[in-house]
Amino acid sequence: MGEKITLSVIKADIGGYVGHSSVHPRLLETAERYLAASKLLIDYRVTHVGDDINLIMTHKYGVDSPEIHHLAWNVFLQCTEVARELKLYGAGQDLLSDAFSGNVKGMGPGVAEMEFEERKSEPVIVFAADKTEPGAWNFPLYKMFADPFNTIGLVIDPKMHQGFRFEVYDLIKNERVEFSLPEEMYDLLVFIGAPGRYCIKSVYSKTTGEIAAVSSTQRLNLMAGRYVGKDDPVCIVRCQSGLPAVGEALEPFANPHLVAGWMRGSHIGPLMPVGLNQAAPTRFDGPPRVVAMGFQLTGGRLVGPQDLFADVAFDKARQIANEIANYLRSLGPFEPHRLPLEDMEYTTMPEVMAKLKSRFVKVGMDEKTQRFAAELELGAK
Repeated sequence: MGEKITLSVIKADIGGYVGHSSVHPRLLETAERYLAASKLLIDYRVTHVGDDINLIMTHKYGVDSPEIHHLAWNVFLQCTEVARELKLYGAGQDLLSDAFSGNVKGMGPGVAEMEFEERKSEPVIVFAADKTEPGAWNFPLYKMFADPFNTIGLVIDPKMHQGFRFEVYDLIKNERVEFSLPEEMYDLLVFIGAPGRYCIKSVYSKTTGEIAAVSSTQRLNLMAGRYVGKDDPVCIVRCQSGLPAVGEALEPFANPHLVAGWMRGSHIGPLMPVGLNQAAPTRFDGPPRVVAMGFQLTGGRLVGPQDLFADVAFDKARQIANEIANYLRSLGPFEPHRLPLEDMEYTTMPEVMAKLKSRFVKVGMDEKTQRFAAELELGAK
């Protein structure tokens, strides 16, 4: 057995420039300087998509390492100080605690980590999205690892033909369940077709047992009890040699799917694949964006990134996404552009409902009967 490497991607929105569109260069410089001074890491990259900072780090401490998580937490604290100095919008908004408690999970930042022994060649893709939620990865991960019309390797590669195991999280009940594909494909789809609640956390090869993909599943509104910004998830996918080829991992994004998020986290929109230089959403604070950063790992060193969605082959996907955005924007505050009511719990909707509660009356009930019914209900309590 060779030595294992851990790839950790930890992200947070700690101040937008301007509004929610991007990250100020001084924040990226601060994060770079802080990580460069650390003796814990083999290698690192500091990137961003929209107003989210992504810390891509390699090390030998395993997943959920207190040392690595504390390092990321301190980076975000240092960046928050700069954000407040510059009066950036939402400075420190993803940091839901005042003190580090050993792990950033549940404290606001999104986390995707995997530990593995490097293969002879170790290509990985780090996907990062802005203006959307963790369930945004459900559709592409399903296509990558379960759909032979997307991934021909499932049919013709003997190392993939057995299929994959999918680990799914219930974000409301905080439970997990595993599915073995292809035999449990229909069972899996029952759940992951509801991405606001059920999210694919990780995928494992049934041939080798090795981890193939992992995503962040933190939902800020569930942790904070109020709307504090969209979750803007990250995802790591290993490629080639018994796993999807790089092109197969990118292919699901060629036809933009609809995700929750966009303006104020309260709208449905197309997930637009863009190059790193186009990852600053501005139209109605969107549409939602996703970038793909390709790396070769060698002894834990990150060779890259290659800006995979900058390819002109994705120009049509961006055009389609813009056409979808035009149509949805024409609906304004009406569903299905606006999220359904059950997903508006952490917006102003509860306040409006509370204010108007006394004005709601039963249909077909006159005022006298309505008052009598209210008195009966009050007496029953």
